[in-house]
Amino acid sequence: MIDKIMAFLKRVFEKAKPMLHQGAHQSAHHAKGAAIGLAGLYWNLSPTNRYRVRLAAFAFAILSIGIVVGRVTNVNRVVKIENSGKGLKVESSGVLELKLPGVQLNPEIYVFQTAEKVQVPVNLKVPGRLAFNAEKSKVLSARAPGRVERIYAFDGALVEVGSPIVELYSPEYLSAQQEYLLSSKTAKVLESNKTMSDLLGDARITQEAAANRMRNLGAGDGDIKSIEATGKTTSNLVMRSPLKGVVIKRNVEPGSAVSSGDVIATLADPKQLWFLGNVFEQDFKMIKQGQKMVLHLEAYPDKEFVAYANYIAPTIDPQTRALLIRADLENTDNLLRPDMYASGLLTTGIADAVVVPQSAIVRVRENRFAIIKVGDETFRRVPVKGYDLNSKSFAITEGVEPGWKVLAEGAVLLNDRFAKQED
Repeated sequence: MIDKIMAFLKRVFEKAKPMLHQGAHQSAHHAKGAAIGLAGLYWNLSPTNRYRVRLAAFAFAILSIGIVVGRVTNVNRVVKIENSGKGLKVESSGVLELKLPGVQLNPEIYVFQTAEKVQVPVNLKVPGRLAFNAEKSKVLSARAPGRVERIYAFDGALVEVGSPIVELYSPEYLSAQQEYLLSSKTAKVLESNKTMSDLLGDARITQEAAANRMRNLGAGDGDIKSIEATGKTTSNLVMRSPLKGVVIKRNVEPGSAVSSGDVIATLADPKQLWFLGNVFEQDFKMIKQGQKMVLHLEAYPDKEFVAYANYIAPTIDPQTRALLIRADLENTDNLLRPDMYASGLLTTGIADAVVVPQSAIVRVRENRFAIIKVGDETFRRVPVKGYDLNSKSFAITEGVEPGWKVLAEGAVLLNDRFAKQED
């Protein structure tokens, strides 16, 4: 090879020799001047700079020699390409079979398990949200015209049964107190006079009617007994909470006027909630009252909350095409809040399935696959059907038979080999 290169350079030099003789005389003068100029520049440099110039020239010469040698030695070099012998078989059913001759899978990474049929609950996903239990909520409204004098409990305040909420000035309530006080005094006088006992019954009826009028306006039994004991009326009516819970919303401000029927405040029990979920119409036939539902919330990813379906809407929402389902939920630990989003798993029955870890399922777009070991060096990727039991387990209802060796861990890594062979 070197002999051929030297012969080629000799022929090139012979052809260029006449041209060199012609230009030699013309360029000799210029070359001589240039050489003298470069030599002068070099010797005018300091010893350190002259050393640096020599190093740079030496490095450039080494680099040039390396490039020339590399080009000479790589010309027409033969590269060997070995055939791996790996093959992929594609069946009409969509099953892929991969052979890996001579490849041993690391048992610490690729873990297989024997498929077994077990009974698992059939769950239906139900998205929804939490809300206050309307059956445990109350609306406090004005029962007579009046003016708000004072507010005792603002939004979010915790209240007990009988806790004061607002204080109202109401002429009707003042009139009802006076009527009750008058009838009460009349009954006491008739009770002490034996000759007028026939009128005592009518006086008692009038007294009870006045008391009922006060109750209808919002007074409690304690307010009525206080008036009878003191013999004095009060200028304002204190409206009290009918339940133990929290003030959800307050609709009035101090000094505002209210009419009969105006909502003053809304109260609810925070420990009694509802889950309001949506079920698509194709799943309606599987829903029944009393079915157990397990709820998961983003706020508590490791917790499960149990509820029971107690209401199924009689109609389907024409816009969402979904059916409303409601479930009672006890918030005993006070962890939940209304309007939290929740995802429910509604148990609709029992089915036979092969339970595998989530890591055993390969998801490709909308399809799910599992990898089966059918030989020492042969593996099959089969399509499967099923559903998520929880965040860690998957129930395979179709596609895997008992006794098959299912790749439980490392399925994604082995699927990469399937993908590369498929491409």
